[in-house]
Amino acid sequence: MSENCKQNCNSCSEECAERQKPRIDFSETLHEKSCVKKVIGVVSGKGGVGKSFVTSMLAVAMNRLGYRTAILDADVTGPSIPKAFGIKERALVSDEGVIPVKSKTGIQMMSVNLLLEHDTDPVVWRGPILANTVKQFWKDVIWDHVDFMFIDMPPGTGDVPLTVFQSIAVDGLIIVTSPQELVSMIVTKAVKMAEMMNIPIIGLVENMSYYRCPDNGKNYQIFGESHIEEIAGQYHLPVLARIPIDPQISTACDRGMIEMLEGNWLDSTARTVEKMEEE
Repeated sequence: MSENCKQNCNSCSEECAERQKPRIDFSETLHEKSCVKKVIGVVSGKGGVGKSFVTSMLAVAMNRLGYRTAILDADVTGPSIPKAFGIKERALVSDEGVIPVKSKTGIQMMSVNLLLEHDTDPVVWRGPILANTVKQFWKDVIWDHVDFMFIDMPPGTGDVPLTVFQSIAVDGLIIVTSPQELVSMIVTKAVKMAEMMNIPIIGLVENMSYYRCPDNGKNYQIFGESHIEEIAGQYHLPVLARIPIDPQISTACDRGMIEMLEGNWLDSTARTVEKMEEE
């Protein structure tokens, strides 16, 4: 290393052993006809906590506030977004790009199930192919003036989440959790990955938080005592919402009528997301 080294290898012509390799840029560019203002990733460290439901309801809540919303379903091997919205049609593929399907209320969405011949066909692909599919959902789909895009991430910290974080400019993350004690470890993994990728965390949403008995109006913690406040305090994160166990939720999702579901559980979360428009 030269005595006059300024630690800037890009502007230096010296060939020294300490010469740093340039960082590889994995970012992907949107389709030239697309416009997406804000991107929010919805993540969880494990499956089965209701991440897709939270993604869907956030898109619905923001849509009700008057914003143009979209969902990019990055959970390629377990896509459930089209089912929740009752969408059976296929995405239109043209020479210019892929046209996302719109829900009854105008929410744009792209999911691998919108490309398969049958929505029950399994996606038996290796990691690199899964990751490349998500990239195509970003750069080959023509997203029409989207104010807020929500990305339904697959669980864990594998190939696809890493690809999303590296290739798509994500403005913030919402971590979905459930009350079980073991979830604290899982949330910690998600938080640490977000920190490694330098993506801000908007807050935590606890799903299946409690069950309100219709007979006596009392709340019962079916899955045990909640630990979300403890986790939130540990990482200085806000608790955005606690969603109850409610038969209406599963019924609405099974019938493809999630847009018709009444419930104010995520209203405050939507207001928090709305503030991002000013940033």
